[in-house]
Amino acid sequence: MASMEAPVGAWSRVGQALSHPIRVVVAAFAAAILIGTLLLSAPLATASGEAPGLVTALFTATSAVCVTGLVLVDTGSYWSGFGQGVILLLIQIGGLGIMTLASVLAVLIGRRIGVRASLLSGAEARHGNTAGMSAREVVVGVVRTSLLFEAAVAVVLILRFALSYDESPGRAVYLGVFHAVSAFNNAGFALWSDSIERFALDPVVSLVIAGAIICGGLGFPVLWELRRRWRRPNTWSLHSRITVGATTLLLVISTGVITLAEWGNEATMGAFPAPGKVLAGFFHAVNTRTAGFNSLPTGDLRSESLLASDLLMFIGGGSAGTAGGIKVTTFVLMGYVMWAELRGERRVVALRRTIPSDVQRQALTIAFFAVTTVIISTWLLLATTAFSLDVVLFEVTSAFGTVGLSTGITASLPTHGQLVLTALMFIGRLGPLTVGASLALRARPRRFEYPEERTIVG
Repeated sequence: MASMEAPVGAWSRVGQALSHPIRVVVAAFAAAILIGTLLLSAPLATASGEAPGLVTALFTATSAVCVTGLVLVDTGSYWSGFGQGVILLLIQIGGLGIMTLASVLAVLIGRRIGVRASLLSGAEARHGNTAGMSAREVVVGVVRTSLLFEAAVAVVLILRFALSYDESPGRAVYLGVFHAVSAFNNAGFALWSDSIERFALDPVVSLVIAGAIICGGLGFPVLWELRRRWRRPNTWSLHSRITVGATTLLLVISTGVITLAEWGNEATMGAFPAPGKVLAGFFHAVNTRTAGFNSLPTGDLRSESLLASDLLMFIGGGSAGTAGGIKVTTFVLMGYVMWAELRGERRVVALRRTIPSDVQRQALTIAFFAVTTVIISTWLLLATTAFSLDVVLFEVTSAFGTVGLSTGITASLPTHGQLVLTALMFIGRLGPLTVGASLALRARPRRFEYPEERTIVG
């Protein structure tokens, strides 16, 4: 009898562990990666018909589900049509979010989304500006928004590839759909070995893909609020004002920094005409926010450009979207905290709104978590490989920020280094998300207070 009770007790504990929304989110992403790894491990998934190595399949599946874009092999030539289809599906699943997709399936079969399902969906997407909306409305809105953006981008790319690059109708459709989904979900997977360097001076392809990346990186709550109140910015929520304002400012500054740094670099944009240099600089600035497309050879960027890219990749994009990094809201809130402390103010005020102390602590916790993760991972790779600090830091930050840009060392890393990057992509996609959501869900008042005592700081 005891032997029968032990398995039951074990499964009960597993059920209790998975009952928490955050744990379910992590388990769901892990399950998607596992299924993707199994599918990509099949000989059918490669163009040669030979089964890929387990690390290659795992790395690619993780990169797709975590919408990163780092690769060990060339996506367009190594994987078969089936393999590329699996990658595209994993990108879409990762972009929408496992829990959102599960809720959509529930809606499609007519099931009511209960409280627990609402919690699961909210834990994954953290839709901050959806007050008054039911879980069904949120989920359907997320999917509708994604598909509309992807369809619009795909149409433009299809026409461009067919009319300007003489691609056959079928090939143009395939290229357009694949890169539209990859761009809006900030995945950065491309079907050309040079990413989209061949389109560096094409304003249509570059700007359309950049626009999709920006919209996907803003986050669904911001997109919905812009759609409803785009003419009345004074009525926007604090989250939307910070996200849009910080995104615009960072794009302008980073475009200028990258363009000036690479202006005379013959290995990147030195031979481009002036408008082409600005276009390439803008495109790189957009992609460092969390998408892995590149129109310039990343390995040839100057050290100052790599360092600027590190910072942009670490910050990332907006919350509740497809972007990675610590998110612009976290970065801006830390700036407001610092400004209030420098002024000696007891309360942190942002755009005439007081920021609660628990939100400040969440931002600081996420930032400290991210810095610690990047430093430890960088040290591990430096200690076990012969690569220099600038390229290792770039690779680590790209993986953690789920960006996907690389100086070209990914495939040259030893197996343990590739596994470190695999773990970083998973942590980078779920870490800031789950840490922030866990802190918010676990917030509770303390029933007693300890005596205060100050320490020396600085």
